[in-house]
Amino acid sequence: MSVSIFDSFLTTPDMIAVFEDTAVVQAMLRFEAALSQAQAEEGLLPSESAAVIATACDARQYDIPALIAAARSAGSLAIPLVKELTKAVAARDKGAASKVHWGSTSQDVIDTAQVLVTRDSLQLLDDGLHDLTGHLLHLAEQHLATPVLARTMMQPAQVTSFGFKLANWLAPLVRSRQRLREAAERALQLQLGGAVGTLSVMDEQGPAVAQRVANALGLKNAPQWHTQRDEWVRLGLEVAVLTGSLGKLATDLSLMAQGEIGELAEPSGNGRGGSSAMPHKRNPVSAMIALAAAQRTPQHGAALLACMGQQHERGLGNWQAELAEWPQLFLSAHGALQALNDAFAGLQIDRARMLRNIDALQGLVFAEAASAYLAATIGKAAAHALLEKMTGEALSSGRHLSEVLAEAVQADEQLRAAVDTAHLQTLFDAVKATAPAHRLAARQLQSLRGDIAALNLRNTK
Repeated sequence: MSVSIFDSFLTTPDMIAVFEDTAVVQAMLRFEAALSQAQAEEGLLPSESAAVIATACDARQYDIPALIAAARSAGSLAIPLVKELTKAVAARDKGAASKVHWGSTSQDVIDTAQVLVTRDSLQLLDDGLHDLTGHLLHLAEQHLATPVLARTMMQPAQVTSFGFKLANWLAPLVRSRQRLREAAERALQLQLGGAVGTLSVMDEQGPAVAQRVANALGLKNAPQWHTQRDEWVRLGLEVAVLTGSLGKLATDLSLMAQGEIGELAEPSGNGRGGSSAMPHKRNPVSAMIALAAAQRTPQHGAALLACMGQQHERGLGNWQAELAEWPQLFLSAHGALQALNDAFAGLQIDRARMLRNIDALQGLVFAEAASAYLAATIGKAAAHALLEKMTGEALSSGRHLSEVLAEAVQADEQLRAAVDTAHLQTLFDAVKATAPAHRLAARQLQSLRGDIAALNLRNTK
């Protein structure tokens, strides 16, 4: 396929190569070679004819731009390709030429080719997820006790653990890796049905031929699915969900890398993240690429859903639209994955800045913990009202909430007698405040570590 300069900027050469025109045509020719060989093994054509057909199934022998141009008027890339393949075979063996594409139809060739290149693209995604989840798991284990601000509604909320935040980025990606494999198991299947899906030309031998073709291509054999697009679309939507999760991660990364926040920074050097006008700039380019991918993806996913209402036994317009939309999902997903792998392989984490951002809030993010502690003495409503008043005084005076609250406790006889002042002060300790998040993250990481190890083990088989 041909991609624009701006598409290329947002994806990777590896994924472009998977869906490149020659790769798709070669996948179509792999189907044709496997079909003729299977038919020969079932006695439907001479083995010599199958060998001649296989010899001609090399995409390098064909003028692919001319095929693409001819496909526009023919209505399918398979039609001019089969025509040229038949000519190439006839030049070697006229008898064999009559058996080219025998018993098949254009959609069989194209759908199976899509399945073959998609299998390659899924391996790229799986490899990228292997790396990114590895980076995130390692960082999460390192930062279980690292305090960082949790932010809700774009505002400071409480202190959490950076390891907990990393675990929350990690978990959806592990799930996506699992779901993609599950969806692929169902969707990566041979398409072979002939003109209307009944394998009528090959008669009773059709199912045996289909099984042989599936075996040769390493695909699951199933009844034709010409206009049954449910499993195929589910696979595409899993890619869309993955890209959405990558976009969430990129959003948080970009916000934490803002100069005013400065808690994270992408790797720099060699012109990475620079500005054409401002020498001081350090732009989060990995986050930018992932965000761009996430913003483009919903439309492609929606297009797949819109294309599902395919008419009768062969779609008119909707199947063709699906073919064009399909690669875009994978191009965006892999671009986002690679960009974030680049970022997290050298991510810079400023723990001191995280603490300074907490300290700059004058202890206000610990107000809930202090209120909960005081509620045991004066009741929930009174404790809440007291903390509301004390936070207002801290803000107006520019003092730390712990100091203002300690004075209020000392000024109130009931509180002074009931409150452990030393314990109250520990509620304003940022590191100790990470304890609940630390515990939860440690438990979650143990489960995720096992899931990742199982996925990695299956990847080596």
